Amino acid sequence: MKIHEYQGKQIFARYGVPIPKGQVAATVDEVVAAAEAVGYPCVVKAQVHVGGRGKAGGVKLAADAAAARGAGEAILGMDIKGLTVQQVLVEEAIGIAAEYYLGITLDRANQRNVLIVSAAGGIDIEEVAAKTPEKVLRVPIDPAFGLLPHQITAALYAAGIDAAAIREATRFIKLLDQAYRDIDASLAEINPLVLTTDGRVVAADAKINIDDNALFRHKELAALSEDALTDPLEIEAHRRGLQFVRLEAANLAGAAPAVGVIGNGAGLVMGTLDEVTRVGAPHGIGPANFLDIGGGARAEVVRNALELVVSNPDVRGVFINIFGGITRCDEVAKGILEATGALDLQVPLVIRLTGTNEDEGRRILAEQSSYQPYTDFGAAAAKIVELVAAA
Repeated sequence: MKIHEYQGKQIFARYGVPIPKGQVAATVDEVVAAAEAVGYPCVVKAQVHVGGRGKAGGVKLAADAAAARGAGEAILGMDIKGLTVQQVLVEEAIGIAAEYYLGITLDRANQRNVLIVSAAGGIDIEEVAAKTPEKVLRVPIDPAFGLLPHQITAALYAAGIDAAAIREATRFIKLLDQAYRDIDASLAEINPLVLTTDGRVVAADAKINIDDNALFRHKELAALSEDALTDPLEIEAHRRGLQFVRLEAANLAGAAPAVGVIGNGAGLVMGTLDEVTRVGAPHGIGPANFLDIGGGARAEVVRNALELVVSNPDVRGVFINIFGGITRCDEVAKGILEATGALDLQVPLVIRLTGTNEDEGRRILAEQSSYQPYTDFGAAAAKIVELVAAA
């Protein structure tokens, strides 16, 4: 789950990280009032869950009330990478002597967290990482011992952080690490960490992503999720307790016909996406989504999954691929019947059903529907592409 910059800064502030004085505003009048409270000059910053706000025109400096009003009018309601700006953060402007990058994130390849430090922070940090990776220092964090003081000191000096900022940057990293672990984050970064012209060190930005699977431990953080800024199908999937991702191709205007995919187990679903992509490529057909109903899925889960998938207008056919282990094929069959009976399904449905209680699942479908499940994965994938292409 992503949270906004101002929310990230509120979290950092609770841990003692210095942040600029600021207020959130949702209307132009509120922007002006916030600017008066913060003082001039100030910065008006769009609050959306994407990067590149500054380059998109979503960050503006205001020297007086007229400029603050103009910034509010320009930014509120603007589109940044497909997201509408609904609120802004109005902050005091700070004199910048130097900008640094500090971050902690999960390194899945090495199965541990990693501290990332760079003396080349700011809006071009991605370009710095791509073109001059030696300027971005990565320090693996041992899960048994955590982030050790000598690692922090060595990283800051090796990254070329100004001597004037070393002590405060060390403190920032310790606090960043504590916050990261306490809130079960998957990313916590300060970019830029600013050494000001008057010698202070301040978190001028904040980005935090929180592990969705840990939100049950953080009810106050779960409440920060903003459904209005998230894919509506993914919102509904979350409400139903389904592991669902709408694929980008199915969101594009004029996208080719897509196949809704349902399976049990992440590996099987990803394999299904690959096979649908391979077989469908000559026809311009691809998968619309990832949906994993998990192991042991009952009929109600299957029904919920099918209802969700066909609610996507891009879907022109559905492929249900079940390899029963913990999941029982008879329960899957019941769920399919419940969903198709209530939905008046208007798109072709192909089912691959094999494994635990396979014979009973087949019997249920044969007696109560016209569906004839496949046992062969490849043949089933080819069939749904054929039906979608012919539709």
